[in-house]
Amino acid sequence: MNSTILTVEKVSKKFPDGTLALKDVSFKVNEGEFLIIAGSNGSGKSVLMTLIAQLDKPSDGKIILKNAAAGLVFQDADSQILGETVFEDVSFGARNSGMKKQQLKDCVENALSETGLLHKKNSMTRVMSGGEKRRLSLAGILAMNRSLIIFDEPFANLDYPGIKSVCEILLKLKKEKKTVILLTHEIEKCLALADRFIVLDKGQIRFDDTAENALKENLEQWSIRNPRRKLEELLWL
Repeated sequence: MNSTILTVEKVSKKFPDGTLALKDVSFKVNEGEFLIIAGSNGSGKSVLMTLIAQLDKPSDGKIILKNAAAGLVFQDADSQILGETVFEDVSFGARNSGMKKQQLKDCVENALSETGLLHKKNSMTRVMSGGEKRRLSLAGILAMNRSLIIFDEPFANLDYPGIKSVCEILLKLKKEKKTVILLTHEIEKCLALADRFIVLDKGQIRFDDTAENALKENLEQWSIRNPRRKLEELLWL
């Protein structure tokens, strides 16, 4: 049985203006699990993501990331790109972790190979497509060897080829038993990947079960469109 890598225990987040973004949120994630957290805009997904990635602190409760560091792939890939070339960008985080020159080169090239970008390692980041930039952001996380990868709305602002490209990478991560949390409201594009499915609505967990059982629910009560296809068809490839 895989060990627990993340514990979110009775977490709440209240902002200074009085907005309660999360209320008593609790769940666990096991090593190698692919978890999809769905919710409409304003459900609290992005707030939860920043807390897990330790970019902010909860008002109440605790988050335990066991022997691990979370890598975050932002919705806006451009905000995550720091290097002028693909190789420079992926090197940035790994270099700051103290890798030696040859180790860094090998690590970066492996990450680019994993994400299908090795042939573009000398390309300028500013001319890449949206899907390529999303994969570039992931390559930077892989190069730092993060144990938990979090995707925030990975299909946002992508055309059909870009969405397919991201789905191919997500499927690859699942087959490699990477621990993944994917936050999205576009479940028809990826639900077939989920080992587990959580619905977040108005800052609270309304559903936590398998994807199969989710399809038996009326998800529209939580402002999520009910999929019109079978589970195995809910992946854009």
